[in-house]
Amino acid sequence: MDITALVSTLNDLKIEYLCDCPMSLYTSFKIGGPADVMLKPHNVEQLKTALSLCKEHNVPVFILGKGSNLLVSDDGIEGAVINISSGFDEIKLLNDTTVECGAGASLSALCNFCLEHGLSGLEFAFGIPGSVGGAVYMNAGAYGGEIKNVITSATYLTADGEECELPSDKLSLSYRKSKFSGNDDIILSAKFELKPDNADNIRERMNDFIGRRKDKQPLCFPSAGSTFKRPEGYYAGALIEGSGLKGFTVGGAQVSEKHAGFVINKGGATCKDVTDLMAHIVKTVKENYGVTLEAEVIKIGR
Repeated sequence: MDITALVSTLNDLKIEYLCDCPMSLYTSFKIGGPADVMLKPHNVEQLKTALSLCKEHNVPVFILGKGSNLLVSDDGIEGAVINISSGFDEIKLLNDTTVECGAGASLSALCNFCLEHGLSGLEFAFGIPGSVGGAVYMNAGAYGGEIKNVITSATYLTADGEECELPSDKLSLSYRKSKFSGNDDIILSAKFELKPDNADNIRERMNDFIGRRKDKQPLCFPSAGSTFKRPEGYYAGALIEGSGLKGFTVGGAQVSEKHAGFVINKGGATCKDVTDLMAHIVKTVKENYGVTLEAEVIKIGR
């Protein structure tokens, strides 16, 4: 791995980058040590070039959107983080009911765009933190809705630099999974088929969903959203609360007193605090209910 040579080439090509970039500034958990280098390509060609250069210099790569579902190591990330949240955020109307959105755009920006154009179907996603690319990657869902129900296709870049587009029925979308889970493909954009509706009706549903989030979720503290996936036949939050863990704290990490399904950063939490707390939760719930919780939060870094 030759970060120095990579950075020298980036200067020549005028690709934006930051060295020793603190990941705590780029994740909703506000946790994480420095990435060796963060690259910020502003278009597909720059992204392809960045990937090619990283490969040439044997620098490992992690693709970052809004950082809303990540827990980054206190020791940071070895290699390059490629941040696509600013260069891939265009949202446009393709016809009366079809919207195309860049992977780096926030879900809230997409929802507001749909509201402005009187299109319904994505209200459930309003207030879900994170990018559209992340939502496709995880098949994000809430309140009975999910990305699977409205997406028609996704465009992505393969590890070999080939741009491809697949229809929704080829994306293997299921609970918090897609064809992109665990491979090197990079989501570039997605298309959504929506339904015309009165803007007041759409706004009412959006306000209802965001109101429910504010009432039930600890939005005033940094977190990575729901910490654990929903076990079949159960709710993770109910199992954690039933195990007497609401408010349980390790260092700066705490099981939210508002919603036990969230581990929050009460202040100064480290990755180790969170992972130790998660391990205690898994152990306690297993002992009490015989159910093994699976993390929804993605852990990355050294």
